Amino acid sequence: MSVAEHKSYAPPSVGCYVLTVSDTRTPETDMGGLAIRELLAGAGHPLTGSAIVRDDPAAVVARVRERLNDGDTQVIITTGGTGISSRDSTYEAVEGLLEKRLPGFGELFRMLSFQEIGSAAMMSRATAGTVGRKAIFILPGSPDAVRLAMTRLILPELSHVVQQLRK
Repeated sequence: MSVAEHKSYAPPSVGCYVLTVSDTRTPETDMGGLAIRELLAGAGHPLTGSAIVRDDPAAVVARVRERLNDGDTQVIITTGGTGISSRDSTYEAVEGLLEKRLPGFGELFRMLSFQEIGSAAMMSRATAGTVGRKAIFILPGSPDAVRLAMTRLILPELSHVVQQLRK
């Protein structure tokens, strides 16, 4: 079956939850989370909720687990906490929950990011994977990085990913 045939069975929209991980962002300054929400809405995907949590692994894990148990949420997209500073812990928190990893997502994101920002792209630990029949995408906090990941990688395949997870 071709990719086009696979995609023809994909749902037209999927419920998505947006989680911003930051010690400093507020609802007024969360531009990465805002970009994700706007891009999802523009593509016709309903938002099942959004929140900001501190860059604390226990808080991140608790919120992600909560959303994994939500029947309306098929996809969780996080923004923030993917760098290499001492406070960046989203990768460690979420990566430990993943049952299947999608290494190609991080590889492609860093390749695309390299084309825009150069060698600093290697410091991103953006990744993706699945837990049960749900997908999780872990994005940097930069609004530009968020838009890159959403427009070039996530939105073109979001429904297809969910369709595959339903099998």
